[in-house]
Amino acid sequence: MALSIKPIGDRVVVEAAPAEEKTASGIYIPDTAKEKPSQGTIVAVGAGKPEEPLTVKVGDNVLYGKYAGTEITYEGKEYLIMRESDIYAVL
Repeated sequence: MALSIKPIGDRVVVEAAPAEEKTASGIYIPDTAKEKPSQGTIVAVGAGKPEEPLTVKVGDNVLYGKYAGTEITYEGKEYLIMRESDIYAVL
């Protein structure tokens, strides 16, 4: 997926994974009770800092903080722009 958004510095653009619709036991979760997802796929990366290159790349599935990043809507889709330091792990 190619985005025309190009993050600056050590920032990345993440497409959040969809929130769970039902629990493991089969109970459906209403929209008002769904938790904000904390994993997603990187769709764009910045150039990084000269002294500290980025360690993630486009297509990586990542875990990030619950309140990390800034939510944006671009071409009808929801994305998060965050610093690489807000990412906890690559899956």
